[in-house]
Amino acid sequence: MFKIITIVGFAVTLAGIVLHRLISPSGPRKAKKTQSDKGKSSLLLVLRRLVYLLALLSFVVLVITGFYPLLVLGEHISGYLVMLHATFAPVFAVCLAVLALMWADKCRIDYNEYPVMRRIVRLLTGTKAADEEAPCKNSGPGQKIAFWLIILLALPLILSIVVILLGYSGTHQQEWFLAAHRYIALVFSLIAIIHTYLLTRMQAR
Repeated sequence: MFKIITIVGFAVTLAGIVLHRLISPSGPRKAKKTQSDKGKSSLLLVLRRLVYLLALLSFVVLVITGFYPLLVLGEHISGYLVMLHATFAPVFAVCLAVLALMWADKCRIDYNEYPVMRRIVRLLTGTKAADEEAPCKNSGPGQKIAFWLIILLALPLILSIVVILLGYSGTHQQEWFLAAHRYIALVFSLIAIIHTYLLTRMQAR
C-alpha cells in the first residue's frame, strides 16, 4: 500500500511541477535590492548557499537510500543503505536547523500577500491592511509555506526514528513509529521537492 502511495505521490508532484512550468514559464519577479541588501556580507551569502547545497545533497541521499529499496527492490532498507542513511540523516538535520535560523526572517508569512486573508482581516479589524507592504518580497508565498511545512514536519520525522533507536517502545509501537516515519518522510520529500523547484525558479529569474 505504501509503495503505491509513494509512486502516486511522486508522479503527481512531478506532473504538477511540469504543468506549472508549462502554464507559468516565467518565474516570479525579484524584488529590487535596497542599499542595505547590497551591503550585506557576501560571506553570509556563501555560507547560506553552502549549507543549502549540503542539505540538498543529504536530502537526495536520504531519499534514494530510503525509497529505492522499497520501490525498486521490493524490500525494506538494510545493509550498507542503512549505514549510508544513518550517516547523512544527522547531517541533514543540522543543516536544516541552520537554514531555519538563516531563512526564518526571509520567509515570514504576511497576510497581505494573500487576497482572501487580507479581506478577512480587514472585515474583522476594520483596518485597511491591504495597502501595507509585505516584509519579505524576495520569497514567494508558495515558497514560504513550503519552507515552514518542511520545518514543522522535520520534528516528527526525526523523533519518530529517535524513539525507535532508544528502544523504550515495544515491537508493536516500533512498527507504528516506523510506519509514521515512512509516511512523514514521503510528505516531507514531496514538499521539499516543491520548495526546491520554487526556489530554483526564483533564483533563475
